[in-house]
Amino acid sequence: MRICAMILRPTAARLLCSVLLLISLLPPGATAVWLNLPASGTKCVSEEIQPHVVVLADYAVISEDHTRGIPTLSVKVTSPYGNTLHHQENATVGQFAFTTTEAGNYLACFWMDGGDKGVGASVSLDWKIGIAAKDWDSVARKEKIEGVELELRKLEAAVEAIHENLLYLKAREAEMRVVSERTNARVAWFSIMSLGVCIVVSALQLWHLKRFFQKKKLI
Repeated sequence: MRICAMILRPTAARLLCSVLLLISLLPPGATAVWLNLPASGTKCVSEEIQPHVVVLADYAVISEDHTRGIPTLSVKVTSPYGNTLHHQENATVGQFAFTTTEAGNYLACFWMDGGDKGVGASVSLDWKIGIAAKDWDSVARKEKIEGVELELRKLEAAVEAIHENLLYLKAREAEMRVVSERTNARVAWFSIMSLGVCIVVSALQLWHLKRFFQKKKLI
């Protein structure tokens, strides 16, 4: 922030640095991933997403060995609770889209089909989340907006996404604080119980040793 203030005027510097801070608070929007699938085995990509977020992804198989044709793969996308959101077999290209209903890690797994065992391939995955997955061209045509108004609408959506992300982080922090407090309370009770058991066992040992020495007439 000091660098911004040195280069620009104070007002412009504050505005630019505020925009950069807002951008840093944005949740992940678009992620392009390149996966090298082995001949056998599975590779997965996970993303932690909030509820009520639109997810759109395109994938395609790319093979360097053109003499054998393009191999096919299987794709499975699951929610944090194990629900299958997308499943496709014998695919070379495809797309999946859904709106999240629960918060957590969403998993997309890829593996080679049985007929292509022994052949590896590369997969291009374009994963878009939230405002990055929104079709702004359709919005512009439907609402008849363009230019600055369209850009303002995008900024408004970005601000809403930041606000929702902050609320989500606040809720997660509250949940973690409750879990931490419960864990600390349980550890404290366990420590007290352990100390009580040690005291009782020590007292029983002293009582037993005293009776033993009395029977032996040592004391």
